[in-house]
This record gives sequence, structure tokens and C-alpha cells, in this order.
Amino acid sequence: MISDADQWLDRFFLAYYLRRPVGATFIGVHGYDKWLPDHSLAGSAALVAEMEASLSTCPQRFGAVGELTSVAELDCLLAADFLTIQLAEWESGHFWRGNPSLWAGEAIFGVLGLFLREYAPIAERARAAVARLDAIPAFLAAAHEQITDAPLAWTERAIAECGGALAFLGPGLDRLILDNGLTTPGLRAAGDKAARAYESFRAWLRDDLATRPRESVAVGREFFDLMLRRGHHVAHDGAAVATWARAIFDEAEERLTRDAAQFGVAAGDWRAALALLPERHPTVEGYLDRYRETWAAAREAALAHDLVTWPDFPIAYEPIPAWTRGAQPSLYFLPYRAPGPFDLPRVPVHRYLVTPVESTLPADEQERRLRTTNDGVIKTNHVIHHGGLGHHVQNWYAARAASRIGQIAAVDCASRIAFFGAGTLAEGWACYTTALMDEIGFLTPLEQFAEVYARLRMAARAICDVGIHDGSLSLDAAAAFYHERAGLPTPAARAEAVKNSMFPGAAAMYLLGIEGIRDLRAAVAAREGNAFRLRDFHDRFLAHGSLPVAIIARSMIDGAFGGEAGRAGKTVRPATSPRFDETDDLWRFTPVSVELRMTVLSAMMDDIEDVTSIMRHAHRLCLQVAEGTVIDTIVSLLKEDLVEAYDDSVQLVGSPDFTADMMATYWFGPTKAGRQLWSRWFDSHSYVGA
Repeated sequence: MISDADQWLDRFFLAYYLRRPVGATFIGVHGYDKWLPDHSLAGSAALVAEMEASLSTCPQRFGAVGELTSVAELDCLLAADFLTIQLAEWESGHFWRGNPSLWAGEAIFGVLGLFLREYAPIAERARAAVARLDAIPAFLAAAHEQITDAPLAWTERAIAECGGALAFLGPGLDRLILDNGLTTPGLRAAGDKAARAYESFRAWLRDDLATRPRESVAVGREFFDLMLRRGHHVAHDGAAVATWARAIFDEAEERLTRDAAQFGVAAGDWRAALALLPERHPTVEGYLDRYRETWAAAREAALAHDLVTWPDFPIAYEPIPAWTRGAQPSLYFLPYRAPGPFDLPRVPVHRYLVTPVESTLPADEQERRLRTTNDGVIKTNHVIHHGGLGHHVQNWYAARAASRIGQIAAVDCASRIAFFGAGTLAEGWACYTTALMDEIGFLTPLEQFAEVYARLRMAARAICDVGIHDGSLSLDAAAAFYHERAGLPTPAARAEAVKNSMFPGAAAMYLLGIEGIRDLRAAVAAREGNAFRLRDFHDRFLAHGSLPVAIIARSMIDGAFGGEAGRAGKTVRPATSPRFDETDDLWRFTPVSVELRMTVLSAMMDDIEDVTSIMRHAHRLCLQVAEGTVIDTIVSLLKEDLVEAYDDSVQLVGSPDFTADMMATYWFGPTKAGRQLWSRWFDSHSYVGA
């Protein structure tokens, strides 16, 4: 029997992917790869109304965490949190209605995202790119309707991002076409059309929006506390977080000042000690090998000390592709992007894209890049934090979590992760793992010293996050704090402050996350005593997926959610080879069911009179989707057998007078009759197991 919670979640996820098609691409749900979101005035009004209606029917919108008895109920609560925050964002002037940078990034990453992972043949992805490129002019034009003013710093960032987009749409796209032998009709013309739209958008930003800047970047205490309460699930308000962070900052600063002299610098000059890190770097010839060797050594050390069950999850450190190098410096281009959980079977090796250091570069530029990406940065940031025990291992566990939200929440999308609430887990765990590797002696003394500095920076982020948004720190004051107290170079300090201003509550997630994990570990160790095993603790923790650390703590300490949330080992199956059995919920075996159902449902909103015409209409839609090769094997099979399936469903339903939505519900299976139909249909076909 499918629960009310599961049925509501099915509708929530269908709407999530339909309304956020670029995010769906990064998650690995590819039924919407040809779309950009509709954020026009009419489109955003429809989105807000849809979210309000969804929230009003959520079974757990007012639920208390301690009262939840299943993972489905927990997911409903987290989805309600997501909708509440999204509605608050749309009501504010802080996000889509006030930040042009979001628009510039969403459109170009809608295209870049199609080429950064090889989840399908490139010709298929290029056809989707044509559609998205064609949609960029209308998408960017909608920003003119939505945004009446914006902080100048955000407008300037958007102008820079337009430059990055144009670098890709010009020589970058030419290089992509050349390197891959693409002959996709209309691709170059669509790129030119999108480039003209970005040029027009940049001119509007520079000549119009920049002339009417909004002074304040603060979102306000009420909104910020909402992010803490409904996003991170912490009980403290912003003021309490800032006070706590200042104490941690002061303690880290004292340690840095005390210990700096051991590195041969003037007493107390911790900045000079940290300046020694760039001296230790690989050669040009050994640059890429240093990543691979360090990764292998880190994995070996983690296994030798029994820190975690490390999965077979290959990663390859490669130079940033030539076609995107001109765009990369101006965009939110991450070396490591979380793998799409539903792409994993189709993308067996994840690509980690690093800044190239080539012998053809001028000698001074080679040296600059090597010093920037030195041994310490490679070890602590690119290997431990991102490509190894940190994000990469955590993402493997997340993809197999019992929580449907936990599977996808920390995926990197165009400008931020898919669900705000995943931040304390994703960033908290990654920061925790660097400290964990220090515990087992994997860091050098200078790298250990740098870890104390990393803690100071995390505290500084939390301080500035709160201060910017409660209005006690201006943007300039926050940048000055980063530079003068936290030791960031002036450009980096300014960029960090601007980023904090754009995404309230995000900078605090690092400190909240790592401290939450440390507290949880101490509590579990105290409870289990001599039976405590660090690997078991980490495995159980990671098995929850990308949920707020505070929620995981309730599960591990109190046994909340019926003991289901930490269930691990779920197999991620390829979308092209589904299998259904009694132990696996049909709705969760693969993202294809979501893509196909949403495609059909979204096109069946017109009044359709009877069951027969509904199913024939669905049949036609499946044919159209198959012709676009967006959904492959399962659509081909449905195309052949849907007419027979609809005859069976009519018998099961017993009446031709169902509405389109009711019939679609039966056809797609969230009832006992529908499940029986799908079970018989799947049993009549042969699949290659995942």
C-alpha cells in the first residue's frame, strides 16, 4: 500500500523537476534537458501558486521531528521546509526578483551542464543544447520584468558572468564543436542567438540596472532565522550563532598567534607562516600525478585506520576542457561537482576538473598556478575535502540513502545546491574529514597549522553571514573583516562578502555542520562506550544521505523516523534497465519513471473525456519523447505495449469516467491496482539487471 506521504512526495518531485529543469539535469533526471525554467511574471506566479497548494496539502507541514515514524514522513517535512523557504525567497527582493547573477548563471549552466558529464551520447546532449540556447533570449528577458533594482555588487557579478557566458558561446562553443566533431543542426546558430541575448542582457545591466542600485544587501533577521530553523534545523537564532562563532574565531586566532613561531617566522605572525605553504608545490611535469598520488595515499591511510567503508567510486583528475577555459574564471565553475545520483550507472568515472599547468605557458604563469595549487591545497582541498573522503565518498552514500530528498539534496546546481538544508551535512562532513585525516597523522605540521586557519575562516564566515543579513555589517565592513581579521587578500575578501550577501545562511553551514558532527560523534561514543567503532559511526552517519546534521543526530541518538533513515546499501540502477519487485518501491527504482510520468502528466492538463483517449494521448506523448531520445529503453518498450497496458488498466479501474489526473495516477502505479498492473507489465519483459 502506497502511503499518503509517498503519494504527496511523488507529486512534489514531479513538480520539482518540471519547474527546475536545469537542476534536474545536474541531478541526473534528463526528461527536461531541453528546457529552461519559466520565471516570467506569469510563470513565477504559477510556480508560487503551485508551491502554496502543494504546501497546504503536505501531510507533515506542521509535523514535529520527534513525532515522525518513517522516512517518507521525514521527507515530507523536509520538502515542506524547502517549499516554505522557496516561497519566502520569491516574496523577498533577494533572489530571482532582485539578483541578476542568478539569471546569468542559470541560463549558461543550463547549457554547460549538458556537456560536463557524459551521461548520454554527445549528439543527443547537443540537440538538447540547441533547445536551451534557443530559450535563453526569452529567459533573460524575463529578468527585466522581475528585477526593479539590485545591489551594485550583484549587478557587477552578473556583468562578469555575462562575459564568461560569451566566452563559451563564442570561441568555447566553436572548440566544443571542433573537438567532438559535432554536426548538430542549428547548434552554432543557436549559440549566436544566445550570445546576442547575453550581450543585450549585459548592456541592460551596465546601462540601466547599475544606475539604480539598492543600498541594502541584508535579508533581515526574520528571514535569516527562518533559514536556520527550517533549513539547518538548529534551534539558535542568528544572534546566538554569531556569538558562538566569535568565541571560536577568537580561540583559533589565539592558537595561530601562539604557534606561528615554530615555522621560523616572527612571533605571532601567523600570516607569514601560512605564506610558506605555496613554496611546497609540484613540478609542471608532476602536477597531475600529484593529485592522483595524493588521492591514493589518502585512501590507503583512511582504510588503514578503519575510518570508513570506502566505496568503489572512481574519480579522474583531468585538466579543465579547452572549450570552457575562457568561460571558467568568470562563472560558478566548480572543479568538483557532485555526481548526479541518477547518472551514476551511466557515468562510471567522475571527472574532477583542475586548472591546467602546461609547459607552453609563460614561466611566471606556470609558477603562479603551481603556487596557488600547492601540495597543501591539493591534499586538503582537492583530495580530502572534495575528491576523496569528503564530498565524493559522501555523495556515493547519499545516492543510496533511504531518504529520497537525502539522495539529491546536496547536488551542485547552477548557483547553489539542490536543497538548502543539505548544506550542514555536505560542507560539514567535508570540513570534518580534513580534521579527521589530521587525527591519523596524514597532515604535515604546516598543513595542521593551516587547518587551524581553516577553522578561523569558517568562524569568520558565520560571523559575516549573520552580520550582513541582520544589518550590523555592511558589505564593505564584511569585506574589511575578512581582509583585516581573517587574512584574505582584498579581492578574495570582497568576493567572499558578496557571495555571503547573495545566499543568506549558506556561509554559516560550514561551522554549524562540522561542530554538529563532532558533537554527535562525542554523544554516540559516550553512549556506546567500549563498543564504539569510528568506521561504524561514519558509515551509519553517511547512510542517511544529504540531510541536515541536526536531523541525522535525531535519528542516531533518538532512533527517530522508525529506524529507517540510516538504512544504507540501496542499489542505484540505470534508467535504461529498470526492475520491479516486492521489496523495492516502484516509484523509486529509477528517475525514468519520474521523467516519463511528468512528461505525460504535464501534457494531460487539457480536458480529456475518457480513459481511452487519455491512454492514447499518453501513447502519442511516449512516441514523441522516444523520437527525441530523451528517455530511451523504457519509452521504446512502453511505446510498443501501452495500448495493451491501457486495456488492463481499464479493467482494473472498472470505470471510464475518471479524470485525467485520476487515470494517470492509476496508470503510473501509486495504488494497489496500479502496482499490480505495473508488476505484470514488468514481469512480461526481460531486462539486464543493474
